[in-house]
Amino acid sequence: MSNLISLQPITQANYAAVCDLDVCPLQQDYVACNMWSLVEAFYNQGHTCRAIYQDDTPVGFLMWVQGSDTRVSIWRFMIDSAFQQQGIGRQALSLALDEIKSTPGLTNIEICYNPSNPVAKDFYSQFGFVEVGMDEDNEDMLAEIALA
Repeated sequence: MSNLISLQPITQANYAAVCDLDVCPLQQDYVACNMWSLVEAFYNQGHTCRAIYQDDTPVGFLMWVQGSDTRVSIWRFMIDSAFQQQGIGRQALSLALDEIKSTPGLTNIEICYNPSNPVAKDFYSQFGFVEVGMDEDNEDMLAEIALA
């Protein structure tokens, strides 16, 4: 088995499998439901959803939103509990950032996370995300990569 990690569009053939993915109970408070995210993306413009695959198996989910001509926000990122701690998330986020960075005119990529999430800050900082303060609701930490 090659363990090739890729990002694939969400389609009629894989949406149910993506909806069935879930994090471990300790992570439930940090991640939105994939089904809700797909509904949200369907009814709102500018949302891009990707299934994270290991070979032919969906193992995670990503969603990002282009909020303006210059800014993309990663809203959802999860790896199913059965596939965590294998480096899949690191590879998937790298692939997503490459795809996002290809957006013409983009100057910022941002991500929010619960400040009590024990791994988020260290994980995202490895990709160049720098904390810039709490979000407008003062609930989540906002971190960004400045491209320009």
